[in-house]
Amino acid sequence: METAENKSIKGGEFLIRETQANDVFIPEDWNEEQQMIAKMAQDFLDAEVHPNLERIDKMEEGLMASLLTKAGELGLMGVSVPEEYGGFGKDFNTSMLVAEVAGAGFSFAVALSAHTGIGTLPILYYGNEEQKQKYITVNLW
Repeated sequence: METAENKSIKGGEFLIRETQANDVFIPEDWNEEQQMIAKMAQDFLDAEVHPNLERIDKMEEGLMASLLTKAGELGLMGVSVPEEYGGFGKDFNTSMLVAEVAGAGFSFAVALSAHTGIGTLPILYYGNEEQKQKYITVNLW
């Protein structure tokens, strides 16, 4: 008998494990709002990140912070953060869609993912209310 715990796919298991169609999400399943968020992320990369890749690689002082601030103002730093803290409050698939689009931003993608995945989410999951108010609400942008 398969339980929810052992149903998750680990590592390269997806290559050899039989998967049910309803366990897979595909671009055709994205709703209009998810597509709009992905388009916003792509537009941001096209306008702000790609024209500045050389400057980013040269680690121009203040540039990455400026780009992250602009991304935060659009909400890209808080896709999975609940609305009560100023985020979009979207599901995991929406967050992964933004991460996929942002991945084309080279080192900007690393900075964005580090801030959202390593910095924000642990506080959101395990922090107390005071920490959430101080670090999540304020630091989305």
